[in-house]
Amino acid sequence: MYATKNGLHEEQRLKIITDSIRVIPHFPKPGIMFQDITTLLLDHKAFKLTIDIFVDRYRSMNISAVAGVEARGFMFGPPIALAIGAKFIPLRKPRKLPGEVISEAYVLEYGTDCLEMHVGAVLPGERVLVIDDIVATGGTLSAAIRLLERAGAEVVECACVIGIPELKVTGKLNGKPLYVLVEPRQ
Repeated sequence: MYATKNGLHEEQRLKIITDSIRVIPHFPKPGIMFQDITTLLLDHKAFKLTIDIFVDRYRSMNISAVAGVEARGFMFGPPIALAIGAKFIPLRKPRKLPGEVISEAYVLEYGTDCLEMHVGAVLPGERVLVIDDIVATGGTLSAAIRLLERAGAEVVECACVIGIPELKVTGKLNGKPLYVLVEPRQ
């Protein structure tokens, strides 16, 4: 579900966020229009608006943990977690966490990858928000949902700053709501 379809009619805030995202054509390969959020992070106002919109949405949902997908989910997840009084759980690429982990493999358009989480990072029944910068195919977020649910968490929703329009149709991943602020820039 896109923010504008869920009653967020403050087009000026969304326009500031959209305008702060740089597009790099043909990166990392020909035909890809890379959505670079580093320029959003450099714009204090746009970054704060992004965090504020997510915080406003999740403040009253009794979220106990925010799980951020490596690496850009680590930029948005901690400030949201702090603001809503939740813990932050990093979902990392393989061999990045020092303790005992559980993992979930997933298929990419160009191969496979894996997410890992520390054993005990989430407790059974905890309400979790999954956050990342962009959702394209939904594969990474779907793996995050499976990983958290295997640990007994209740995934409340997935949230991204940018989402491809094709996901507008269902607004769901693995049966979980998907909340997206803006569409990709061209």
